[in-house]
Amino acid sequence: MQASTTIATKRDGGALSRAQIDDFVQGLVNGNWSDGQAAALAMAIVWRGMDTAETVALTRAMTHSGQCLDWRDAGFEGPVLDKHSTGGVGDKVSLILAPMLAACGAVVPMISGRGLGHTGGTLDKLEALTGYQVDVPLAQLRHTLQTAGCAIVGASADLAPADRRLYALRDLTATVESLPLITASILSKKLAAGLQGLVLDVKFGNGAFMSTLAQAQALAHSLVSVAQGAGLPARALITDMNQVLGHTAGNALEVQEVIDALCGRRTEPRLRELCLALAAQVLQLGGLAADAGQGRQQAEQAWDSGRAAEHFARMVALLGGPPDVLRQPELTRAPMQRPVVAPHAGRVVAHHTRALGQAVVTLGGGRRQPGQKVNPCVGLADVLAPGTLVQRGQPMAVVHASNAAAADRAVQQVLAALPIEPDDQRPWQARPLVVEVIAP
Repeated sequence: MQASTTIATKRDGGALSRAQIDDFVQGLVNGNWSDGQAAALAMAIVWRGMDTAETVALTRAMTHSGQCLDWRDAGFEGPVLDKHSTGGVGDKVSLILAPMLAACGAVVPMISGRGLGHTGGTLDKLEALTGYQVDVPLAQLRHTLQTAGCAIVGASADLAPADRRLYALRDLTATVESLPLITASILSKKLAAGLQGLVLDVKFGNGAFMSTLAQAQALAHSLVSVAQGAGLPARALITDMNQVLGHTAGNALEVQEVIDALCGRRTEPRLRELCLALAAQVLQLGGLAADAGQGRQQAEQAWDSGRAAEHFARMVALLGGPPDVLRQPELTRAPMQRPVVAPHAGRVVAHHTRALGQAVVTLGGGRRQPGQKVNPCVGLADVLAPGTLVQRGQPMAVVHASNAAAADRAVQQVLAALPIEPDDQRPWQARPLVVEVIAP
């Protein structure tokens, strides 16, 4: 099949056949399609779009471009379930949700990614734990799932390899912003992981990739409908990312926050609410709860009883991390801590969340391009939530930095990102966290 014919079909607004899509995806893997041809088709898709049938076909083809995990002979008693987030600042939900679902009877093979841009990555957070392995052989992954019920790891090179090549090209050719391509990229890896149910956390706001509610709704509907078309039951929560989730941003700091939350020492309310809301939906979707209300009750009991913490500790130990992570997490601490103090009294009225994420990147806790190493111990702690009243000189956050110069720069960035206005005595109206639940 001629690549030029396929490109022309989409360029002129036509729908691609399944054969054309299969040929394109196979060409990504075996090299029959050049970088220029693949980029040209990606740009045509950006301009002309794809209907649901085309997007389902692309998702399926990318799913089967490499290894597909099959858990039917693994002896699991519970359903194989997972969650995906579109990314935000301080989003450490996966580290709580996976063991909580495992404690409720689910099996969670969570294939996660690294941070890029202003958002953090789940694998980077876990690698702050000494010895934790994110790249493991299938036998070790299977054993971890059988023993701990959950495993948060990276994708192997054999999992959806067509997506890996296409994503790299899209990143270089300004073709990332396409609903069909984003949808196929996310779902192909989840389908290849052998899931039986998926809940999606689609974020919007000044700390998300989707800045508006309308954009998030469009992506959520695309993800849910294409997942259903590809045979994967799914639903999506649209959630607010106009402030840091939790009170930390930075890899080791977020892991410590997770441990504190799982052990009942300190939990930021929005973080707890989002974990429970997602758990409620995925437990119902997987048939472990009759409805979302029952699912939430089960998740709360798993968390508050300490069973979720036990599953987390078991997973970490099985994947090479500290053997007693709940008591001795062995997390490194930045040599410099610098409080960001309020210049005057008033109320913190907002988070410029993307700017706070960029401050973590500037400190060395994130990466500006793939492959860069990150400093696990830098970041922001004790970030005050919007609506908090402060006095002059009161800390609004604490910068964890590798040296004094980096700390000074970050303090100025954080000051600019946490605006304070005079208190007008009116009750503070917090933004709703979960805006909408989208189901087929």
